[in-house]
Amino acid sequence: MSDILLVHGSCHGAWCYRDLIPALEALGHTARAIDMPSHGNDTTPVTDVTLDSCAKSIINALGEDTVVLGHSWGGFPITRAADLAPGRIARLIYLCAYAPWDNHSTIDMRIAAPRQPLMQAIKRHEDGQSYTFEPAKVRDALYHDCPPGTEDYALAHLSPQSIAAQQTKITLGDGHRQTPRSYIRCMNDQAIPPEFQVTMSEDWPSEDVYEMPTSHSPFFADPAGLAALIDHILKD
Repeated sequence: MSDILLVHGSCHGAWCYRDLIPALEALGHTARAIDMPSHGNDTTPVTDVTLDSCAKSIINALGEDTVVLGHSWGGFPITRAADLAPGRIARLIYLCAYAPWDNHSTIDMRIAAPRQPLMQAIKRHEDGQSYTFEPAKVRDALYHDCPPGTEDYALAHLSPQSIAAQQTKITLGDGHRQTPRSYIRCMNDQAIPPEFQVTMSEDWPSEDVYEMPTSHSPFFADPAGLAALIDHILKD
């Protein structure tokens, strides 16, 4: 069985994997999640967050043969981590995540998508350093197919997201290219358009691309189904 490290997306934290961790453990895996800098229980000021500091928090949490799953913007720091620590990650799994293009930032890729549905739910802070999600719009954007109570749980935990970290253009190296990788498309996603998820993974081997019929938050919408799919990926 596998050692699995779960990496969150924008404004989230380790807390979002509350239901997925026990589902993976029930299948025999070791699963844990981290808070990247300034999220969850991490007290780093949001103004100090960088793409590399996020990547290094992932590297610091690796075990001997760890599979790393990144959700949404988490695709950027997990890719960077694989480049900074070549050979340390057993497999990368992109969960409705940005699979970075060379010399692009997260914001560049968001703009490159054919539409930007998440923008209507984003509230930029007055200082221009971070953003959060509009409480009234978060369910439709992120949790529309999730169980009752999910939205309230999330709103109690969501935290500001560094803009600078998402403005940083990534330079891709050999580390992530030499790491096995899989992509899970979420086909009812109202944050990252499903058609853009197809674009980002269209040249990947077909056996490394999977789909779920969920929103942007399958770890809440269908944790058992997501765990079963991860288990299938790791047994292939």
